[in-house]
Amino acid sequence: MQRKATGPMSEESTSEARPKKSKKGLIVAIATVVLLGGGAAGAWVVMGGKDGGAEGKAAAEQKLPPQFVSLDPPFVVNFQPGSSARFLQIAVQVMTREEAMVRQLEHLAPIIRNDLLMLFGNKQVAEVSTPEGKEALRAATLDAVRGVVVAENGRAEAVEAVYFTSFVMQ
Repeated sequence: MQRKATGPMSEESTSEARPKKSKKGLIVAIATVVLLGGGAAGAWVVMGGKDGGAEGKAAAEQKLPPQFVSLDPPFVVNFQPGSSARFLQIAVQVMTREEAMVRQLEHLAPIIRNDLLMLFGNKQVAEVSTPEGKEALRAATLDAVRGVVVAENGRAEAVEAVYFTSFVMQ
């Protein structure tokens, strides 16, 4: 019969037969997982965190209802003496779909009103008498409102439109 070896020789021979496991492989594996996870998280943030599925597309296509901010009271400006009309009165409403922009527009109303008074006051009767002239004034008004919003760290595209709800020349 064979006899099992006992004592110090048997332990040494056993440990020599098994090589020591290196922790280097474990560290590399953990680092790889962390890097892949970080890359995936970075890609998600860059892509806007939106789901690419049908539900995400449907939500993106659905628009919020429009909200209107009235710049009250109506604007009243004088025309140059000798013009066929003496003054212009315009009621303006600004359209957005974001509640935060409604609050920002209300907060910025004094600055917006100032810029619009300057814009309207520099117009001649002939410039605003035609439908094309009124449309050009509306576009300039939208640009002026967006300019104030951007100057105050807002997003211009959040202001979708401006509407003249009253336009009187006398």
